[in-house]
Amino acid sequence: MNRINRILLVTNVVLSVSSRFGYAQTNAGRAENKPNVIVIYTDDQGTLDLNIYGAKDLMTPNLDRLARSGTRFSQFYSASPICSPSRASMLTGRYPQRAGLVDNAAGTYGGGGMPGSQYTMAEMFKDGGYKTAHIGKWHIGYSPETMPNQQGFDYSFGFMGGCIDSYSHFFYWGGPNRHDLWRNGQEIWAAGKYFPDMMVSEAGKFMEENKDKPFFLYFAINVPHYPLQGEKKWLDQYKNLPSPRNMYAATVSTMDEKIGLLLKKLDDLKLTKNTIIVFQSDQGHSEEERTFGGGGFAGPYRGSKFSVFEGGVRVPAFISWPGHIPVNAVRDQFATNIDWYATLSDYCHIALPNRKIDGRSLTKVIASAQEKSPHQDFYWQSLGSKDNPQWAVREGDWKLLHSPIQAKSGDVDGQNYMLINMKTDSSETTNVASKHPEIVQRLQQKYQTWIKEVVNQE
Repeated sequence: MNRINRILLVTNVVLSVSSRFGYAQTNAGRAENKPNVIVIYTDDQGTLDLNIYGAKDLMTPNLDRLARSGTRFSQFYSASPICSPSRASMLTGRYPQRAGLVDNAAGTYGGGGMPGSQYTMAEMFKDGGYKTAHIGKWHIGYSPETMPNQQGFDYSFGFMGGCIDSYSHFFYWGGPNRHDLWRNGQEIWAAGKYFPDMMVSEAGKFMEENKDKPFFLYFAINVPHYPLQGEKKWLDQYKNLPSPRNMYAATVSTMDEKIGLLLKKLDDLKLTKNTIIVFQSDQGHSEEERTFGGGGFAGPYRGSKFSVFEGGVRVPAFISWPGHIPVNAVRDQFATNIDWYATLSDYCHIALPNRKIDGRSLTKVIASAQEKSPHQDFYWQSLGSKDNPQWAVREGDWKLLHSPIQAKSGDVDGQNYMLINMKTDSSETTNVASKHPEIVQRLQQKYQTWIKEVVNQE
């Protein structure tokens, strides 16, 4: 083979590989047209609270359309049933214990949060040549070193605590009342402006300013978390639903409409085809007094926010990337929020950090319904007391729960255990621990090994 033919052969191989991953190559060998990435993280959205997931009394056309444009999961989980650890785990690809945030971050100035030593998804993208932005809720830290600009985000707009009134931007739930609206670490004031609209505007400006370069946008919308402040047209739409479902549904449809505006802006900028969009809720719906005792929908699944029952940790989730992943596909394999980190690293060809990552890439699962879940086991520990913590282990079809919050009298045995066969009892109604003591012992030992490792290893 002469020198010219060898050069042509190498060139064809390079072009073939580039085409496979949707990249073109410049003469300098630098990858162009890297996909943009948007992670949409909703707040306290019920397990089945989209029309496409089975909530027949809701109107969610924008998110249903987005879900159909890609691959959605039927068995997708958050690593925590509460807000801060869920967000910290997603952004680090690590269990909350390893991410250093197992409870909700304090919502006061100087309060505790995720350690700045954590290497976030934003830092990974920034090191990969992306512009990065956080828009919306943070709730991972309120001190300067734990706020978004110190965690890899070039731009940040939103609030740092757990929730705000969407019009005054104050936190009212537990005094003293405090204002909580920030841009790049500086407090700003915009009384009367509806926060979800502000989020769409801020995200649109960021995308427009960075339309010619790859960007990562973390769009952490603060609904349907309380206060349930859906817009009037949606309150009118659902006026015949019982309370509190009517207020909750109005908030979900308002959220869907705002996300639709975000997607329209992406389309107007002609960026849709080159953008990966990830969607999920941070955990299950709330039944707190501040959300009128409920309103969310988990269907046959038991429990809600705060609990390691399915309704607390099982969430709607999907991913879209036109021309690159299956369309209108459903995956039943077990998958989790900590898997997005490695998945997006794979798709965008950005190296993972040289540290322990608990999540696994879902690219093979997304590509094939026959691929096995990358998780043989999965673990949760959240809330409860030091001497009696709430935790759960999932091993295939088996799920062992210890002192689950929201359990009823008689659910657990004398050791506070509840063993469930998820294949035959996904509603978690029948404790079979007494019939399978060897499984209880095995999973209990697995948990003890896991908790020791994630707490002690950075």
